[in-house]
Amino acid sequence: MLRHRILTAVVGLPLLIAIIWFGEPWFTLLIAVMAALGSWEFYRMASQSKIQPITYFGMAWVLLVVLSPHCPYPVTTPFLITSAIVVSLIWMLFRSPREQAFANWAWTVAGILYIGWMLSHWVELRSLEAGRELVFWAMFTTFANDTSAFFVGRAWGKHALAPSISSGKTWEGAMGGLLAGIVASLILSTIFSLPFNYWQATLLGCIISIFAQLGDLVESLLKRNLGAKDAGRLIPGHGGILDRIDSLIFTGVIVYYCVVLAIL
Repeated sequence: MLRHRILTAVVGLPLLIAIIWFGEPWFTLLIAVMAALGSWEFYRMASQSKIQPITYFGMAWVLLVVLSPHCPYPVTTPFLITSAIVVSLIWMLFRSPREQAFANWAWTVAGILYIGWMLSHWVELRSLEAGRELVFWAMFTTFANDTSAFFVGRAWGKHALAPSISSGKTWEGAMGGLLAGIVASLILSTIFSLPFNYWQATLLGCIISIFAQLGDLVESLLKRNLGAKDAGRLIPGHGGILDRIDSLIFTGVIVYYCVVLAIL
């Protein structure tokens, strides 16, 4: 599995760097593809647990929400979320079995919000004035956390972080990820000349690391509830798309609001 992880990184990272560097429309297309595949995995896992979400409706709305930051009308995203709730509820009136209508509706809307709405913040972040540099910094700080947490946990992990959710995550790995996130944030914010002082870069690195690990735990909780070990098998050594982007789902949101509300 480790060899597959390394090969995936060798192939995927240069492509990711190029897409972030050249920006639109390639970056939005990347996020849209990740969202579409991630939502497919999300709804497929639910279906395997005898839940029947409206899969294609959910996937379509996930894509629309991801693309909504490019719409010139400010009401687009609230309209899409409202219409997702209303249309899916009406849909349930004509769909069987009606005994589990609420569970089917809840998982449909959950996929739209959890994947589409959350990932759309990466598109928003890239559209800011220093968007390219901010995306590089945020994504690779997240990756530093994930990579360090994996290797430190594998080498020295002894104390389970959340055994009822994920038996493989340890406090040692979490601390390794936290330190790596802070160091990466300091280095990358300096390289990209971002408008952070050292204390801000340190605090933001800490926040990114914490939310990356919370995002990982949330996806593990969802998988455990649905009885799945991995979200899919699309990425060698990682599992599915959701298994790879679970931390990004959370960090894109927190970075966007930290930057927009507190710094820029």
